[in-house]
Amino acid sequence: MKTEFPDQLSTLGHPQRLAIFRLLMRRYPDRVPAGEIASALGVKPSTMSTYLSALTREGLVDQQRSGTSLLYAIDMTTVQRLFGYLFGDCCRGRPEICMPFSTGTAPMPDRKYRVLFICVGNSARSIFAESILRKVAGDRFEVFSAGTRPGSELNPFAVQILQDKGHDVSVLRAKDVSEFARPDAPQFDFVFTVCDQAANEECPAWDGQPVSGHWGMPDPVKVEGTNAEKALAFQQAYGSLKHRIEAFAALPIGTLDRIALQKAVDDIGRTSQETLA
Repeated sequence: MKTEFPDQLSTLGHPQRLAIFRLLMRRYPDRVPAGEIASALGVKPSTMSTYLSALTREGLVDQQRSGTSLLYAIDMTTVQRLFGYLFGDCCRGRPEICMPFSTGTAPMPDRKYRVLFICVGNSARSIFAESILRKVAGDRFEVFSAGTRPGSELNPFAVQILQDKGHDVSVLRAKDVSEFARPDAPQFDFVFTVCDQAANEECPAWDGQPVSGHWGMPDPVKVEGTNAEKALAFQQAYGSLKHRIEAFAALPIGTLDRIALQKAVDDIGRTSQETLA
């Protein structure tokens, strides 16, 4: 047994450290400020520093300084070694007896894929994503969107931009993510979060283990200023999502296995973040 594995498992055995690990896994490949993690989990900054130090010491999390901030991300190489030990060594070379789902070594069947986009309010970014993918590749994807805390109305700036770009807004409405966790809800092939706050929150455990991705971006709803300045922020959010979704729609999904698909989805998120920066 590799000597680091027991210590890593012990570190993850603490509920708060495990919560941090899970949040960073949801945000991967993003780097997240320590203060944002503390705020999302309701942990005092000093206590958060102790937890993050423990995760970093065991190599599960990587730390990087940006100006005066410390940013944290999952060290996926270390995590993959740990998971490989659990599924390979502990399962005696038979990971299928330990894993409740297929490892996805075969490509997805060639059919119409179901995609869900999630943000907090389901009033702008997620409805942009829903509308863009439906227009770009509606023949190949059945598209939905939802919010973790949706309002009752769509943002008027978002609706105006969609109308100006020729999207059908009559099919759009703000929906709670719980609507898609019901027994009769569709089973998704892909689930994307398009805002950091939604990715920081706990979401349902989706049936079928869909490929997931985090494509976070600034919230145009929070931009202050003139109507022209606000409209520009919504235009930028639309353009950024369009770039990502066009790259996603161009993937040869029917020829890629789950591992390759997940890497491609992560790469789209990573490349887009670098472009935004």
